[in-house]
Amino acid sequence: MKKIVASGKTIDDAVRNGLTQLQVTEDRVKKVVLEQPTKGLFGLFGAKEAKVELEWIPDATEEAEKFLLEVAGTMGLQVSIDRKQTREGTRLAVAGSGDLGMLIGRRGQTLDALQYLVNIVANRYSDSHLRIVLDAEDFRERRRKTLEELSERLAGRVIRTKKEVVLEPMSPHERKVIHSQLQNHPRVKTYSKGDEPNRRVVISLR
Repeated sequence: MKKIVASGKTIDDAVRNGLTQLQVTEDRVKKVVLEQPTKGLFGLFGAKEAKVELEWIPDATEEAEKFLLEVAGTMGLQVSIDRKQTREGTRLAVAGSGDLGMLIGRRGQTLDALQYLVNIVANRYSDSHLRIVLDAEDFRERRRKTLEELSERLAGRVIRTKKEVVLEPMSPHERKVIHSQLQNHPRVKTYSKGDEPNRRVVISLR
């Protein structure tokens, strides 16, 4: 946390001077008045300016974005980040030139790991719990569609063979996609078994 002491003829002047030094708006600082201004003798001698201490409050999502840019930079990637509020939380979509597949990894494993770290960074600077969803090249949406199609195909196999199917280990988010897709299916049901990170979805006959 960055702290500075600023002075001015009045408390407001001192605050304005401090905000100029920090180059932030007033809602991004905590203020403590250290000294009230005094006029001094005859308004001339011994006059004292007001002094305030301003403590900069970092924006949690901005800090998460900085971390993400640093990680991408170490991987040799030049990226930009688009921030959007969704029902799931704050979505950070990464775009840029170069091989963004490095950020995604096999079946999104690298992206999931980065999302975990980004959430840790953001919540370090937040008083309330934040949820950040990290995406790159619309991977999340493409993966969701792939999983929905996969679940329908596997449901058909279970009905044909009358044998349950156990899927590969998936993240909680991906398991939720499978469960949601088949929750109203008339002939099959789903459940999860195993422990993280090897927890799997099972599709079986009702």
